[in-house]
Amino acid sequence: MPTSNPRHLLRAMFDAAIAAAQPALCVPPQLPAPPKGRLIVVGAGKASAAMARAVEDHWKGPLAGLVVTRYGHAVPCRHIEVLEAGHPVPDAAGEAAARRLLAQVQGLSADDLVLCLMSGGGSSLLPLPLPGLSLADKQAINTALLASGASISEMNCVRRHLSGIKGGRLAAACAPARVLNLLLSDVPGDDPADIASGPTVADPSTCADALAILQRYAISIPAAAQALLRQGAGESVKPGDPSLPRLETRWVATPQMALEAAAQVARKAGFAAHILGDALEGESREVARTLAGLALQVRRREQPFRAPCVLLSGGETTVTVRGQGRGGRNVEFLLALALALRGEAGIHALAGDTDGVDGQEEIAGALISPDTLARARTLGLQARQHLDDNNAHAFFEALGDGVITGPTLTNVNDFRAILITADAN
Repeated sequence: MPTSNPRHLLRAMFDAAIAAAQPALCVPPQLPAPPKGRLIVVGAGKASAAMARAVEDHWKGPLAGLVVTRYGHAVPCRHIEVLEAGHPVPDAAGEAAARRLLAQVQGLSADDLVLCLMSGGGSSLLPLPLPGLSLADKQAINTALLASGASISEMNCVRRHLSGIKGGRLAAACAPARVLNLLLSDVPGDDPADIASGPTVADPSTCADALAILQRYAISIPAAAQALLRQGAGESVKPGDPSLPRLETRWVATPQMALEAAAQVARKAGFAAHILGDALEGESREVARTLAGLALQVRRREQPFRAPCVLLSGGETTVTVRGQGRGGRNVEFLLALALALRGEAGIHALAGDTDGVDGQEEIAGALISPDTLARARTLGLQARQHLDDNNAHAFFEALGDGVITGPTLTNVNDFRAILITADAN
């Protein structure tokens, strides 16, 4: 019979998921043979600096380049310059970094190779407005998207069509050099166009698609941005476009890899592990209600699985912000899950972002136990009120149940684990 402390086991699974996606482990096997010409490294994302360091540590020839990462996520490199910028709200440092990335790939030859290191967060870190737009416009659009409840794929579609570097534009600037993308996935479905909004991959979506998304979520954007989309002036680089160089894309880490690593930890502890999916999407509290129903069926009816077991899932839920709280899609999921479970014995859970940042907080996520709501009442905390105010971070902070990792230097999306024991613990 399993004997592990549920909370300790959940944290061990989360840590294993993060460790499985570390660039030092995942990048070296994907490195190419040296080119005839130069190797230029460019990249953006929360893991880009760690990816750059992994390249340097395993590349035997000369190289140069530049990557941009989130403040606090820099890793020292010897030959690749590392810049930091704002996330999730873009800033002037990110705009300047995007311009410098484009400059890095100017004047290359067909013998040169551009190694592009992209990971989650790159969309906000490369806010290069199209002509006619300002950084303030981009910031306003990004803020509205984050609060709208739109999926990450929908948000990135809008971003690609208002950017001077995303949607294949950086790839086109690399021609005639060859481009090899090493991607660390933080998006449901592992679509290359959604990693940092696809600076170095072709994009089949259109300005009309972006407009439809804005209309669907009643998102208001500046008039100049509306005009660009309606006129088609923000059209991205399409598959088969002759301006694109030779492109190859390789995945270095994905949410599925992280979930499989967590499943191994659970099985070693005596728990059956069931991966429900690596691309679950939807409103955080709605996903919570669905998974709570499944967990209760397992606990009470031994269907469709028997306890003891753990239900694992990845993907990226969304939060439609209506309150004044501190947000965070993983903690919102957990608080809604706790309310739906109503203190059911034998069910514990952890949810967290594998990059260590849930929403805008330097907190990865949190844990819940059967006594979560009872302990909250003892402290005078109203769980439903905190959920309605999108303020789950404050709720779990007061309980001391937050999960803090610091910058993990990787990013393979959200991690959710619901552990169901066979007894009342």
